[in-house]
Amino acid sequence: MAAAAGTTEGVQELPNRRVILKRYVTGFPTEDDMEVVTGTVRLAVPPGSAAVLLKNLYVSCDPYMRGRMTKHDRPSYVPDFVLGEALLNFGVSKVIASEHQDLKVGDLVWGMTGWEEYTLISNPQSLFKISHTDVPLSYYTGVLGMPGLTAWAGFFDVGKPKKGEYVFVSAASGAVGQLVGQLAKLTGCYVVGSAGSDEKVNLLKTKFGFDDAFNYKKEQDLNAALKRYFPQGIDIYFENVGGPMLEAVLSNMRNHGRIPTCGMISQYNLEQPEGVHNLFEIVAKRLRVEGFMVFDYFSQYRKFEEEMVGYLNEGKISYIEDIADGLENAPGALIGLYSGRNVGKQLVAVARE
Repeated sequence: MAAAAGTTEGVQELPNRRVILKRYVTGFPTEDDMEVVTGTVRLAVPPGSAAVLLKNLYVSCDPYMRGRMTKHDRPSYVPDFVLGEALLNFGVSKVIASEHQDLKVGDLVWGMTGWEEYTLISNPQSLFKISHTDVPLSYYTGVLGMPGLTAWAGFFDVGKPKKGEYVFVSAASGAVGQLVGQLAKLTGCYVVGSAGSDEKVNLLKTKFGFDDAFNYKKEQDLNAALKRYFPQGIDIYFENVGGPMLEAVLSNMRNHGRIPTCGMISQYNLEQPEGVHNLFEIVAKRLRVEGFMVFDYFSQYRKFEEEMVGYLNEGKISYIEDIADGLENAPGALIGLYSGRNVGKQLVAVARE
């Protein structure tokens, strides 16, 4: 327990830079919707509170954050960001003051934290202590964190793959997609991915071991493209995109196919979402389309962590990160997700310990 934790007398204060949301967003967000401001933080936690004070090392940029930047009339699955307060998302942090019995000063953790240099967590039960320091700490924003667990749970629990099946992954070079494709290959499936640049397509085929890949921006007819890459149809479509891509996929699914639905990034910035006009394919082909949330799988995290660390150490899984340095570059890194500017997992380095 931190020496500073039990008293508030003479507690040191430090500047605390944070990224805040200035206004709620309609349509495509811009960097100007956010601002980096400086406040202060007290290097202590309230005595007897079970809280912890974190020094943030890395914070994650994830597509779902766009939904939190809009004010909703009805509650969503995650709360809207609060104007003037630090954005919240998953990150990697070091405990620097603690009143929690299971978290000591110096422990490394990952979980929900603020886009700021220091964050007081009053309910640290959702933090996971990092047990593998032989891999880059930044991996706990990605392959060993929320995106990795998303890929693993969505593909295996929802997708229920079988050896020899045909798998399609959209947004395949992103934090989740690159892992889904590699897990599918480890299962013995045939895997094709789509991405938004020739550079990313090359990565899918050379770095991540996809059987094939294509640049969806160069395809005038997505339906025809999928028929070319999957002449026998698709058994599993790992859905990250929505819109016209989903419509094209439905026409190319095989009977009893599965569509684990992770996200629909093509729709996040539209004021009027696009419709899908061939939904009866779900009935005719007896498809199972199932949305899922990574929070439902946190109880399986340690099993996932050990399995994924094993794959990494054995060289069976490759992973690419796109790291922006400094909180001042965090707004631009987040906005870049929605135009596909990042290559690999996008994150921000707040401090290097």
